[in-house]
Amino acid sequence: MSRIEFKDVRHAYPPPAGQAPVYALKEISQVWEDGGAYALLGPSGCGKTTLLNIISGLLTPSEGSILFDGRDVTQQPTAARHIAQVFQFPVVYDTMTVFDNLAFPLRNRGMPEARATERVTEIAEMLDLSDRLHQRAAGLTADGKQKISLGRGLVREEVNAILFDEPLTVIDPHLKWQLRSKLKELHQQIGVTMIYVTHDQVEALTFADQVVVMYDGGVVQVGTPVELFNRPKHTFVGYFIGSPGMNVLPCKLENGQPVFANNLLSSGYPADADLSGKLEIGIRPEFVRFGDDGIPVEIQKVEDLGRYQVVTVKHEAEQIKMLVGEDEAIPAASPMIQFDPENLHIYRDDWVVETHNA
Repeated sequence: MSRIEFKDVRHAYPPPAGQAPVYALKEISQVWEDGGAYALLGPSGCGKTTLLNIISGLLTPSEGSILFDGRDVTQQPTAARHIAQVFQFPVVYDTMTVFDNLAFPLRNRGMPEARATERVTEIAEMLDLSDRLHQRAAGLTADGKQKISLGRGLVREEVNAILFDEPLTVIDPHLKWQLRSKLKELHQQIGVTMIYVTHDQVEALTFADQVVVMYDGGVVQVGTPVELFNRPKHTFVGYFIGSPGMNVLPCKLENGQPVFANNLLSSGYPADADLSGKLEIGIRPEFVRFGDDGIPVEIQKVEDLGRYQVVTVKHEAEQIKMLVGEDEAIPAASPMIQFDPENLHIYRDDWVVETHNA
């Protein structure tokens, strides 16, 4: 296992003749601690897979360096990095048995057969594949084949990290939660560094101890699921994490407090100084409630999702979403809403305004 560090890493793919390079990865300096469980979360095209391939050595970055336990591996090939990678589509040898698939990387490295058998048996038990060891891989379902792909990474004892590139995309939805739980359990058992690429916030938040949120080729926030939810450092994080995402509304400032559509609000994180640039407030739907006073709104839509309702309201030109419990009443006339001050954040040019209270 290794501590993986990026130092000022950037990467651009070769541009068409006569055009300036476009960076798929903007400058990133990031550390993945030894034995951690990380997720790279972001939309398609944000640079997640490029970053993963730079860690594995499938790509050499245009700029910067990659260190494993302080050792520069930037120019080293994949084989020298001792990285296991699990791809979106399972890579298995259909004509081989499950046992031979799992033993393949060990035999390639010259491990004695007795030790290889011991290791394969151990990993097969972890993956619930023990009763299929002598079955041909061709007969397995997609989730069974993905378990083999995962097992080939786990079976190697010298692996520095296991990288997962959207590994559950082809798995049936009702089986995804089982494999997510199994991955979490395996990480707790073996403690190897795991980095998991996904665009699915549920996968990221249930698997990882630390989530690295990426947007437009850069890292915008790294934190626990609770930190990302409670205090998004960038409006994209607030929008992307949560369902529905955070409400982002234009504002002005008055004595450090936000003013939204001529309504003076109270934030537990007031600005310390007058600010220029694009000013906005962010408030999650969970922290918007109906009240006897506050901001007058018009109710546009109510979606009943069982334990709660998603209510869309409008104040002047701005839509606001709120979550209302199934037992809470929705005002029939002259509704007004209030924002929880302790969860109301001010943003300047998309970045949260850091204050002495933060």
